[in-house]
Amino acid sequence: MEVKIGVRSVHRELVVETDLSAEQVEEEIRNALSVERGVFAITDVKGRRVVVPVSALGFIEIGEDESRPVGFGGTL
Repeated sequence: MEVKIGVRSVHRELVVETDLSAEQVEEEIRNALSVERGVFAITDVKGRRVVVPVSALGFIEIGEDESRPVGFGGTL
């Protein structure tokens, strides 16, 4: 799933590909927002961790869960 993170005063958004579901990402966001001076942290599919202070968050866009076809998609 693709998650786009907008950071205040930064012109480019962060794009993270994660194995988490939309519900899990939303839960992480809610947990981060509930803590004073919290941070939103997410791990991508390669094991890299992205950590953004909640005070710097502009927006978070959560992509849809989708199954991707394997192969060329052609039928014989």
